[in-house]
Amino acid sequence: MNLQNTPDYKRIYSDMITIKYPEKREICDQLLSKANLSTLDVIEISQILFNKSSKENSEFNQKHRSYSKSTIVKILEYQKKNKLNNSQLAKHFKLSRNTVTKWKNKFLL
Repeated sequence: MNLQNTPDYKRIYSDMITIKYPEKREICDQLLSKANLSTLDVIEISQILFNKSSKENSEFNQKHRSYSKSTIVKILEYQKKNKLNNSQLAKHFKLSRNTVTKWKNKFLL
């Protein structure tokens, strides 16, 4: 029994793929085979499954995202590794530039 307050994304997405998106199983298997899914993994699977979401849905979902400290650090490491500026990173992860700046000030200084 999982006593954490986090949803079992692995089970949720596995069931969803089996029922609604069996054609996307092969693409998602690598991510779903991990012992634990990170926030970035969940975002990636969501993008694979719901690639054609409306602008309104995307905006709503973006407003309700939250990131753990470890995920924020991974995102900032991704920026450094790929030599992206704040605008490029924000566009890649669908964040605001202000959010990226706040994260950099809080976690890198």
